[in-house]
Amino acid sequence: YFLFILIPVNFYVGPLFLSSVRLFLIVMIIPLFVQLIRGKYGRILLPDLLFPLFLVWMTISLIVNNPNMAVSQAGSMGVEFLGGYLLGRAYIRDAQSFSTMIYCLFLVILVTLPFAIFEALTGKPLILECIQRLPVIFSESVVFTDKRWGLDRAQVMLAHPIHYGLFCSAIFSLIWVGMKGTFSTLVRVTASLVVCVCVFLSLSSGALLSVVLQLVLISWAACSSRIRSRWLLFISILIVMYVAVDMLSNRTPIRVFMSYATFSSHNAYWRGIIFDWGVKNVWLNPIFGLGFNDWIRPVYMYSGSMDNFWLVMAVRYGIPGLLTLTIGFVGSLWLISRRKFREHTQLWLLRRAWMFTFIGLTFSITTV
Repeated sequence: YFLFILIPVNFYVGPLFLSSVRLFLIVMIIPLFVQLIRGKYGRILLPDLLFPLFLVWMTISLIVNNPNMAVSQAGSMGVEFLGGYLLGRAYIRDAQSFSTMIYCLFLVILVTLPFAIFEALTGKPLILECIQRLPVIFSESVVFTDKRWGLDRAQVMLAHPIHYGLFCSAIFSLIWVGMKGTFSTLVRVTASLVVCVCVFLSLSSGALLSVVLQLVLISWAACSSRIRSRWLLFISILIVMYVAVDMLSNRTPIRVFMSYATFSSHNAYWRGIIFDWGVKNVWLNPIFGLGFNDWIRPVYMYSGSMDNFWLVMAVRYGIPGLLTLTIGFVGSLWLISRRKFREHTQLWLLRRAWMFTFIGLTFSITTV
């Protein structure tokens, strides 16, 4: 799976557009799902029910809004989303396999580092350009963006620099927290710095935000180790800060957050407009959403891009689609947070690292 992500090969089989990752998951998804239903991977969990339900609702929404696209879009997204989930569900089932996954994922990111540096300096994604020169197959399109801080944004082997940055950011806590006691401090520091460099070279505010949020959680955990109910206190502090910003600022807390989570005030202002009009579209189409139809927005918004993953889910598939996805996601975080792993230090560290990672990603993808 990681190898196919690292070497993104796309091709057509008749009218079907396939990628190496998608083809791999097409082969894997049915046997994995059957084994899951048969209980081979333990008892059925909350996301085991809600994630397939999300895909069912997504299909219904597309049938209502875009019947000519329903089969292709539901099939491709279903394979990639549910297939990726089932792969982890089946093969990452103990501390050793989880640690091995972290190690392999870091090796993938380490391999991309020289390519990311080269692309940041020259604007040339070597992996994509080499694949494009081969016959029959092709790869992701090269994204041309404005330079930031005198550097080109590195997309390396993914569809966009944002994707590359988020991909790399997902391993920061896993290395620093999860591999404590497995890797030496020197190795953890070096590996974390490699990850930070790769994230930085994407020059994506969302990816950088993910790492910053993970750092905040790691720092709070370190500073408050002797405080009882420290996470309840942390949440209380965030609520107080939200209310204070709401009372003291002439902008909404969401707009203030966006202004600090983007590279420019223009981007922050634009994303604020996107959020306001996106919410209006949700309330205009609360059940089935819009599917892939264009959303209502001011005439001066020439682009239909919507930089907020959760908002896109709500606009496309309605509130039921958003709820089945987010409840499965947040519900997993809540249930896993309640598990007692004190007697198993490695599992306890891996659980904390996993939660820090997904909390960081949860907030960062509100900006991308």
